[in-house]
Amino acid sequence: MTTANRPRDLASSPSAVGPPRAGLVLISLILVAAVANLNLAVANVALPSIGEHFQSSQTTLDLIAVGYSLGLACSVLWLGALGDRYGRKTLLVLGTVLAIPMSLLAAYAPSDTVLFIARLGGGLAAGMAFPTTLALITALWAPGAARTKSIALWSGLGGAIAALGPLLSGLLLEHFYWGSVFLITLPLAVVAIVVAWIFVPAHVNESTERVDNLGGILSMILVASLILAINFAPVQQARTAALALGGIAVVALVVFVIRQRRAANPLYDLHVAARPPFWVAACAGIIVFGSLMGAMFIGQQYLQNVLGYSTLQAGLSILPAALLMVLVAPRSAKIVEARGARFTLLFGYVFVLLGFLTMLLLWGEHAAYWKVGLAYALVGIGVGLAGTPASHSLTGSVPVRRVGMASGTADLQRDLGGAVMQSIFGALLTAGYAAAASAQITASGANVSSSVQEELTKSFAGAQAIANEYPQNSAQIISAAKTSFLQGDQWAYAAGIIAVLVGAAIVFRFFPKYEDERRLLAEYAAESDGDPSS
Repeated sequence: MTTANRPRDLASSPSAVGPPRAGLVLISLILVAAVANLNLAVANVALPSIGEHFQSSQTTLDLIAVGYSLGLACSVLWLGALGDRYGRKTLLVLGTVLAIPMSLLAAYAPSDTVLFIARLGGGLAAGMAFPTTLALITALWAPGAARTKSIALWSGLGGAIAALGPLLSGLLLEHFYWGSVFLITLPLAVVAIVVAWIFVPAHVNESTERVDNLGGILSMILVASLILAINFAPVQQARTAALALGGIAVVALVVFVIRQRRAANPLYDLHVAARPPFWVAACAGIIVFGSLMGAMFIGQQYLQNVLGYSTLQAGLSILPAALLMVLVAPRSAKIVEARGARFTLLFGYVFVLLGFLTMLLLWGEHAAYWKVGLAYALVGIGVGLAGTPASHSLTGSVPVRRVGMASGTADLQRDLGGAVMQSIFGALLTAGYAAAASAQITASGANVSSSVQEELTKSFAGAQAIANEYPQNSAQIISAAKTSFLQGDQWAYAAGIIAVLVGAAIVFRFFPKYEDERRLLAEYAAESDGDPSS
């Protein structure tokens, strides 16, 4: 069946002002994205409670935190292509429906292993729905100010909702058990399913080409093995597994590239991906969105473990980031139109860098809240500025019929960025904490059994458990654990600074300047208009 013969709710060409009932359509897509964004963020504030309940190692907590991003990151490219071919609306609704049982499984998980599996499954469900939201914005709005503004609202509100997840989680954890945080999205998911079914048009600018399913499987293996390798790397007993997974990732990458060069209809068009507005924006987005997720991941544990914040106080601490992302994102769209994506990306990077410097230099054992709020505010401004051009450049660089690839990459920015940065931050936190804790045990000269030493060095939650067993030494144990945690998180923030500097250098060197960018995007749009299959 050709695209022209499919039933459609509207014509194949996107409208410059948007589809009929454009506001309701955009609200529906943002609500669907909100389900994915909230589920992405709700676990962070609950990590100390989860660790205490299951007595989890720091590596297990890292995997629980990164599991949702992992499921999303390894599936968005393939599922985005399936949506392009078989129906974006269908995939969007199906993914939102599947989010419900995955949330329930996470809420009532009997072990931290099951909890990780539920988070992974939730990420796979979101991989069906989340990339489709941006794909539909690109398919329904023609290039121009209206599309840029829609993407800005989608990006800014999505990031803000993700930042609000810890606040809602903290509020629930004040009154209910740790699993309650995974129930937050259930009513929102029901509403999102209904409005998406009613208002979102079906079969708009979809492809009739075959999907490269082998490429999809390879992409899943590549991303999953890479993320797991990073998480297992700091664990002494898992080094062999980490090396094996790293090897699998390298082989999968090589085979994936060969497959994409030879496939008649590649899952990931390397010719399009080589365009500077595309690949530089993809790298930039991975770092900036990953910075947000990494900062929240480490920050929530720091606030509760070191500063002694309650779960509600820790959640409230994120508000500066959420509010400023909402305020800045629409203005980011205007800056993109006036000054170009390169300038806006670099402007955003400046604020993200300042945020990490604040964490590295000012976050200590007795940091006042203004230092916490300042860091989150700076990161929020940076992500609000950089999020729009990162997504806008991707979608403007591909034919409309292949927006699944662009939206998949845009989501990959967030999810792979979040998974990689959380994994790197978590690995450094784990290694730094274990090294500092071991050094303190050795320096104390205490006669500590191997089993107790293992608990003390595996995570802050492990140290808390030992402190509860030895109340006469509780104060010393917790103090040592705080000192060890602070060494680990310093390593993580330093890595964030290095990543931001590398990303800024890539954007400065390789992203086209304003006039070149406008010329290239106009060429890409003309190419799309001249494509009979689009």
